[in-house]
Parts: sequence; C-alpha cells; structure tokens
Amino acid sequence: MTLAPYACAPEDSRGRQFREATSTFRSPFQRDRDRIIHSSAFRRLKHKTQVFVEHEGDYYRTRLTHTIEVAQVARTIAGALSLNVELAEAVALAHDLGHPPFGHTGEDALAVLMQPYGGFDHNAQALRIVTSLERHYADFDGLNLTWETLEGIAKHNGPVFGPNATGAHSVADAAHLSYALAQVNAEYDLELSTFASAEAQVAAVADDVAYNHHDLHDGLRAGLFSEADLMGLPVTGPAFAEVDRLYPGLDATRRRHEALRRIFGVMVEDVIAVAAARLEAAQPKSAQDIRDMDGPIIRFSKPLFQNLRAIKSFLFTRMYRAPSVVVERQRVTAVVNDLFPLYLADPALLPAEWRADVARARDRTDLARVVLDYVAGMTDRFAIQEHARLCRGEVAGGAAPRA
Repeated sequence: MTLAPYACAPEDSRGRQFREATSTFRSPFQRDRDRIIHSSAFRRLKHKTQVFVEHEGDYYRTRLTHTIEVAQVARTIAGALSLNVELAEAVALAHDLGHPPFGHTGEDALAVLMQPYGGFDHNAQALRIVTSLERHYADFDGLNLTWETLEGIAKHNGPVFGPNATGAHSVADAAHLSYALAQVNAEYDLELSTFASAEAQVAAVADDVAYNHHDLHDGLRAGLFSEADLMGLPVTGPAFAEVDRLYPGLDATRRRHEALRRIFGVMVEDVIAVAAARLEAAQPKSAQDIRDMDGPIIRFSKPLFQNLRAIKSFLFTRMYRAPSVVVERQRVTAVVNDLFPLYLADPALLPAEWRADVARARDRTDLARVVLDYVAGMTDRFAIQEHARLCRGEVAGGAAPRA
C-alpha cells in the first residue's frame, strides 16, 4: 500500500534507543507490534478487567479482548486513510498495557495510594513496562520500541501539557508529569506538548469505537439494561429500528447482533469520512505537520460526538455505576488498598525476582514505586488470590507478575 505523505514511513523512523540490526522482512513498526504481542504484560491482559471483573463471566470483554478489538478498528481506519497500519496497530496493542488489576477501579485506587510518591497513570505505566519492566532481552531492558510507538503510547489521547492539552491525562506543565512519564520523557523526548502522529490518533479513536460498541453488548448480556432501553437513544435507536424494518420477527440474538454491528459501522464510517475531509482541507505534507497542528486530525464529527456523549451518559448510569458493579468496585478497591501498604511495610513479601529492585531503592519513594510496579502488574485473579493468602490466611495459587 502506498502511504500518504503525512503517514509515518518506516524509513523515516527516529529509531530505537539501542541500535539493532534491521530486519530483512519486517519493518520497524512490525517488529514493535510483534514484540508487544509476545510480551508478558500483553498476556496478562487476558485476566484484567474491562468493565466486569475477570471472574464474573467468560463472555464479557477482558482488557485483552478489548485491545484486540481496538487493534482491528485501528487497522481498518489507518488502511482507509493510507496511514501506516503497522504503527497504528502497535500503538493500539500497547495502549492498555499499563492497566492494573480491576481496570479503572484499580487505577483510581493506586492513584490515591501513590499520590505521595509521584502518582500513577496507566498510560505512563505502559511506557514504563515497554522501556524497563519487560526484562527478556540480553542487550536491554524493555522492548526497545521505536520512538514513534513510544510517542503514540504517551500522546494518543492528545498533548500531555501545553496550550492544546485538554484530555483527561493532561497536566499543567512538565513539572506536574507523573514520575514514570517524566523518567521516560527525559530519555526519549517524546515532545509531549504536541499532538501524536495520525496513526496514534487513529488508535485513540479506535479505542472509543471499540468500547462504545462492546460495552453496549456486555451491558445487554449482563442484563443491566435491555434493547428497549436503547430505542430512545441516538444511534442505537435508529440501528434497532432499521433491523426491525429489514428483518421483521428476527430472533432476539440475531437482532441484537445486527443492530450492534450497524452502530459499529456508523462510528467507523464517520471517523474515516471526517478525517479524509480534514486531511484534504489541511493538506499536511509530513507526519510532523500532523503533530504541529492545533487540534486532532482524526476524530468523530461533531453531531456523532454529541450522540456518543448521550450513549456514554446512559452507560455511566446504567452500567459503570450500576449497583452490582459498584459493589464489586468497592470490593476490589479494598483488595488494592490492602495489598499495596502490606508490601510497602514488608517488601520481603515480594517474590525473589523483585528483591534486586527492592535493594536498589534509596528511600521510601523508590520502594513505593517498586511495589507499584509489582501490584500494577497483577492480574485480577492473582490480586484476589494474594489478598486471600496474605490478608485472610487462605491458601491460593497463581503466578506473580513479570514472568
């Protein structure tokens, strides 16, 4: 496929921190993608929460299946816009590597616990994983990813600080960066005040598309709301109405699938059409032109964005804060709140392979960051098992993070 002039071309990559021989059959971004897929952190996503905690059902999305769906959407959009599909896919596959057990609930708990020690943010933790915590290669720690993939992980939601920084992960200035992001940026200079590449922006929008679609599906499967509840919402209501018109009397399972895939299609087609029009109007000549813009080039149309806000508001009330979900959030928050101070008070409880990190800790802040890396790397099931073993005296199995 011929790349657009504003796409990230492999031959123009800013390279890796540690020099490696080039592959004869894979581009630099393909190698990044493959290293992410083969990482320990990627495998652990299969037992980490998306919305429902891993043990609540085999059919709900996990953080891994969500990530795979995001990567599929990113490939589709990037291909349609003549962007670098391999880079978009690499960023999509890595975007949630830093999520702790229990998803955003675990992240909220760790952010509070780490407030005295430099903070916690799953995007920054993802960078820490791919630059340091994955320890499999003889010549370096981390995965030695290209600058472009690291930039995408750091900035796929927009600039982190500066005049155009407005996202949930933005801060006032460089002095307010979480310690993990500040450390990585000091080594790589990810230009955190600018936008990311078009490929990374595609990964961010693909994330929105994927979870807007599958959270509707999982909420319906869980019985938190019904198809009738969705008939009054924008996008979802017309999708079900169209299915009913085309297939009167269709059985409930097929009706649901047909409607949800139409919702999916509306979002993807909207992004492609809007991005194509904006790119045609802006006429960027290079990937750097995309980074230097004063707003994202890949986004939903304003009408669809407003419609999706209505859907998100519905999901927040009926799903993310449903009574059964809130009860489980409280339970797993207690697990994190118990485990973190326990390891901090007695680091000898950490597995043997973490002892060298503990020994290098110069003070309590360093030690807290080691404990954070360990706890954040846990899967849902391992965190629950460790909590039962250490806090309630139960015997449990499982594998510690890092392997």
